[in-house]
Amino acid sequence: MQPVLFTIEGGIATITLNRPDKLNSFNREMALLLQQKLDECASLHTIRCVYITGAGKGFCAGQDLAEVVDPQGPGMQRILSEHYNPIVTRIRNLPKPVVAAVNGVAAGAGANIALACDIVVAAQSASFIQAFSKLGLIPDSGGTFMLPRLIGWQKASAIMMLGDKIPATQAEQWGMIYKVFPDEDFVNESKKIALTLSQMPTKGLAYTKQALTYSMTNSLEQQLLLEDEFQQKAANTHDFKEGIQSFLEKRAPQFKGE
Repeated sequence: MQPVLFTIEGGIATITLNRPDKLNSFNREMALLLQQKLDECASLHTIRCVYITGAGKGFCAGQDLAEVVDPQGPGMQRILSEHYNPIVTRIRNLPKPVVAAVNGVAAGAGANIALACDIVVAAQSASFIQAFSKLGLIPDSGGTFMLPRLIGWQKASAIMMLGDKIPATQAEQWGMIYKVFPDEDFVNESKKIALTLSQMPTKGLAYTKQALTYSMTNSLEQQLLLEDEFQQKAANTHDFKEGIQSFLEKRAPQFKGE
């Protein structure tokens, strides 16, 4: 059974983490295959949105601990440098929107990989857990970077140290994620978001994504200069011209992602 399922339909690449018997916890094979599929998403012009979810009851329970304690396993340093860090970097550098559709528990690296995505939605029964402290570890996969910026220093510090289980509804109220849907509506509603994104001006969305990433470390002056640079690039795209023309002609735009 492939640990990562991959399909393309209507401009949407769906990536499904597929170790349901392990709540989709990561081993080396799954981590490397996910990187490969993210590279494919970046290279194919026909893909205009990426939708990441989990098979079965969970989104991703983080690292498969059996691999950590295996004397023949990759070891912690390689797990971070060759598995999780490249995954997070690929998600943030991907010039297309990435939707995390959290269908169940997202724990440890699974939670932080979800939070690295551009739009995070969750089923009502889903939850987020920074499980690292209960193993004597620190949050990784960009968690110490993303989470304080999403919910503030105090809440991030508390849930990372205490390892509290945060229900999806609480995560939405805190601003950790975008939206929660009832379980029975989750797949349809989350895919509607991906469909909407896949029909929008892809290059403009990519510049927006880059600008948001740079804003985490830029000064205001640097960010204003960056906005000027990216706005000029966006104004030279086919989709900008189509957006203006469709507005003047009072019709729905037909964006091509160009």
